[in-house]
Amino acid sequence: MELLLIRHGLPTAVIKEDGYPADPPLSDTGLKQAQKVADWLKENEIERLYSSPMQRALQTAEPLARITKLEIEVRDGVAEYDQESESYIPVEQLKEVDYDRWQQLMKGSLEVDYPGYSQRVVSTLKEIVRENRGKKVAVTCHGGVINAWAAHVIGFEPRMFFNPNYTSINRFKAASSGEMSVITLNEYFHLRS
Repeated sequence: MELLLIRHGLPTAVIKEDGYPADPPLSDTGLKQAQKVADWLKENEIERLYSSPMQRALQTAEPLARITKLEIEVRDGVAEYDQESESYIPVEQLKEVDYDRWQQLMKGSLEVDYPGYSQRVVSTLKEIVRENRGKKVAVTCHGGVINAWAAHVIGFEPRMFFNPNYTSINRFKAASSGEMSVITLNEYFHLRS
C-alpha cells in the first residue's frame, strides 16, 4: 500500500494561560496551502483519508475530503507531541521570538518522551497499514509524526531529524507483512507559483 503523510498547513500562533491546550487553527496562508495540496492530490486516487484530531490537521484534510468525497477518519495516535501544550508558535516565528527554544527544537531536545511518542505514532500507522492492504491512503498530521514514521522506516533511533514544510507530502510504501520504504520526503511542488 502507499501511505501519504501530509503535514498540516501554517497555523496561527496561540498562547493560552487558562490550562487548556492551544490547538491552533490554520492561518489564512495555511487554508490556502491546504487547498493547494488537495488540488495537487485530486488525481492520486486516494481511497481513505485519516487525520490527527488537532484543528490544524483536520482543517488541512477538509479540502481533500471535499475533492475526493472521502470521510475524514480521526486517529488520536497521529496527534502531535505538543497536543496538551498551552502554546503553539510556528517554527519560523519561534526562531524570532525564542531563539534558545528554537535551537533546542532543531536539535531534537523536546520536552516530551519522544521515544514513547514515536512508539505510539508507529503503532497507529502500522494499524492503518494493516487495515488498508493494497490501497492508497492519506493522513493529515504533524512534523513530529512524519519524523517518527520516517525514522522508523529508515531505521533511525526515534528522533526529529528534519523539518517538513507545511502541507508537504511524504510518501511511503508499506506492506502488512512489515516491508517498508520511503518514496519521497518533503514534497511541496504544489506550493510553488
